[in-house]
Amino acid sequence: MKITVIGRGSVGGGLARLWEAAGHEMTALGHEGGDASGSDVVVVAVPSGSIDAALDGVTGVEGLTAIDATNAFRGRAEGFESLAHQIKARTHGPVSKAFNTDFASLYGEIAGQRVRPTGMYCGDEEAAEATEQLIRDAGYDPVRVGDLSQARALEDFLQILMGIAGSGMGRTFHRFAPPGEL
Repeated sequence: MKITVIGRGSVGGGLARLWEAAGHEMTALGHEGGDASGSDVVVVAVPSGSIDAALDGVTGVEGLTAIDATNAFRGRAEGFESLAHQIKARTHGPVSKAFNTDFASLYGEIAGQRVRPTGMYCGDEEAAEATEQLIRDAGYDPVRVGDLSQARALEDFLQILMGIAGSGMGRTFHRFAPPGEL
């Protein structure tokens, strides 16, 4: 798969390295912007307050499948149900919300886990296949939590994870599994 990641920080850069190791063709764009034409998927991994500026600097995203890996640490644009909806309004293609509940600082430890961690996502049906493939190729087991109307809930779930991290447990993986599969 040909993937353009917008954002070279912990999340974007970390995912790009995982996917490159899995055999995907990667382009990573930073503040300078660039062209995503010809990509199968564009991943937006920038601070929430920078979504519009980041997408302003990138051409070729119109109609592409987009994966929103952002979180609302730096606010939200008024008028959008979620950050994923903001991205959809800019790309005009299918969108999913994924990777926002995974700690980027743990990407290097995924392969060493006894069981694969869960990678939760939600989004448009047209984005599901690519999103699930990229979740698997990053080392997680995909769990769909609904359509794009669930994006805000997934964004807000991060508050619970941060509470767990702050309770003394630190950054964690999470796993949702039926009985007998843990």
